[in-house]
Amino acid sequence: MNSSKRRPTSEPKGPWYQDGLQFECTQCGACCSGEPGFVFVNDSEIQAMAETMKMEIDAFEHKFTRRVGNRISLVEYPDGDCIFLDPKSRHCLVYQSRPIQCRTWPFWDSTLDTKNDWKETCEVCPGAGKGKLYSLEEIEIRRREKSV
Repeated sequence: MNSSKRRPTSEPKGPWYQDGLQFECTQCGACCSGEPGFVFVNDSEIQAMAETMKMEIDAFEHKFTRRVGNRISLVEYPDGDCIFLDPKSRHCLVYQSRPIQCRTWPFWDSTLDTKNDWKETCEVCPGAGKGKLYSLEEIEIRRREKSV
């Protein structure tokens, strides 16, 4: 009889958020304002936003986009706010057709890297850490989505 004890096989540990995370967009505009940056968009996103704004695509691109290298980004107000963040209501003017980069917030690599990154996100985003519980699978789908 073999007296050696079998060690239980341990499954690989998943990400720190493997039990899911809560988020419910409050449309406060906090993620659409602040430091200047880029909201990269693709042709289908431009088309959807142009339709929402009831504009021709060429006119929309001329007014609301800029070229950054070989990519296209939405323009911003001088203070860094997104061009579609209504200055008075602080709501998105194209919310239903917003780009994938916006739709996947707050499930970005930069907010999911560590528990502390998520905690900091919850401090600036009133919807993070509250509302609907997103499963690990749902989070990973959103985290991996990218604008082409």
